[in-house]
Parts: sequence; structure tokens; C-alpha cells
Amino acid sequence: MIVYPNAKINIGLKVIGKRPDGFHNLETFFFPVELTDILEIVESGKTTLTLYGIELKGNPEENLCVKAYKLLAGELNLPPVEMHLLKRIPTGAGLGGGSSDAAYTLIALDKLFKLNLDSETLASYAARLGSDCPFFIYSRSLKREEGEGMFAEGRGEILTPFTIPQLAGFKVKIELPPVFVSTAEAYGEVTPCKPQTSLKEQLLKPVEEWKDTVKNDFESSVFKKHPLIGEYKQQLYKQGAVYASMSGSGSAVFGLNNQN
Repeated sequence: MIVYPNAKINIGLKVIGKRPDGFHNLETFFFPVELTDILEIVESGKTTLTLYGIELKGNPEENLCVKAYKLLAGELNLPPVEMHLLKRIPTGAGLGGGSSDAAYTLIALDKLFKLNLDSETLASYAARLGSDCPFFIYSRSLKREEGEGMFAEGRGEILTPFTIPQLAGFKVKIELPPVFVSTAEAYGEVTPCKPQTSLKEQLLKPVEEWKDTVKNDFESSVFKKHPLIGEYKQQLYKQGAVYASMSGSGSAVFGLNNQN
């Protein structure tokens, strides 16, 4: 079974407040992009994970693909599997690569073993693996070319289908500064603030108006510590982007370029 875990960008990200559980409440728009990893899963006599492509540091047992398999296998008594993951989505970039790998592991296992789990059930498992994992359960059915994405609230796990029709006329260009940004570090530096205008309302305005209104709250603190990321963003504007932003907690930045 081969699947293609896709990356995402955050268009707008507002950190609204700190939660009693230590997480933050936020508002953001998750939009799927074409960049993918490649994951193959086959039944085997022993559960293994083999990694290719971009090097991943750390204990393989902590890899989200392994965690996703153990979660589903523990509840549904699945046999061992062999997993092969080609990493093409950079880590520490705010593109959701690890979360997507976890979600697509669940999707692949569902298909491989004919579990017939619906998207809501898969998303509930995904939420136990990470805040933005549920998005990637749904992202496979979203039509990027029509501006379909998901508006996320809570920790990022409360999802509502949301379409921005004007995105249909824009091409997404992603740049990857040679900087790693720790998500935990980024959250530790951000100052939560409840917005006066909802992000949804801002996103329904013409893309040409987003530059001064649709903000990523992480940019201020992350750019201060890693000014190179801010330079990459400004370069996208110089190259003709109508709107540019950092994705998630960074370090990737993206620009929206008018295709017309």
C-alpha cells in the first residue's frame, strides 16, 4: 500500500490564548499543497520503519508513523508491518510533514487491512497523535484548485470545511530557509492576543488586501530570533508575490503569485 502524505501551509495564524492543559487556542486556515512524502506499508513478520530522503534525527520508535501504527494495532489487533518512508517534506518547517505521515499511516493501514474506518473515526485517532494530524485525514479529498481547505480552531483539531474561491487564481511558491524552528520554542515566545476581527472575515477579502491584515502571530518572535526567515519572506514580495507569510511556526515561507 503506497500513499502520499502531503504538506500544508497556514494562511493566517492567530494565537488567541493559553489553555489550562498547557496548549494554546488558535485560529488558522490549513491549505494543502502539492509537496509530498511517499509512504509504503506492507504486512510483514516484524514491524520496522526504514527512512529515506531527508535525514530524520532521534529514536525511530518516536517517529509518528510508528506511533500511529502502535495506536491502531493496539486497539484493532493488527499484524506487524514493514514501513518505508521517503521524506521530502522538511522537518521544523511548519509544513506539517510529521503530522501528515502519521495521518496517512492510519489511512494506509485502513486500506491495507480493509478496516473500513470512516474519516471521522480516523480523525479521532489522528487527534491522539498531534493537534494538526486530523487535518491530513481530510486533506486528500480537498480540491486545492478550487481553494478548498479547513478552518482550524482549538488546538488545531477543531476543523470546519472552508473555501476561499479567490485562491483558485493563485500559485503557491514555497521557500525553505536553512533554519530549524522548534515548535515548542516558537510557542514559548509568542504572546497570545484575541483578534478584533475574525480571521475568517479577513480571508474572504481579496488576496491583494491580505498583506496588511492576514498575519501569522509567530512571525514577530521567530523573525527576531531568525532574521533570515524574514528576509526570505521579503524576497518573495520582491519576486512578485501578492501575499507572503511564514507557515505555522516556521521556518518555511510561501508566496501567492497571481497566475493571470
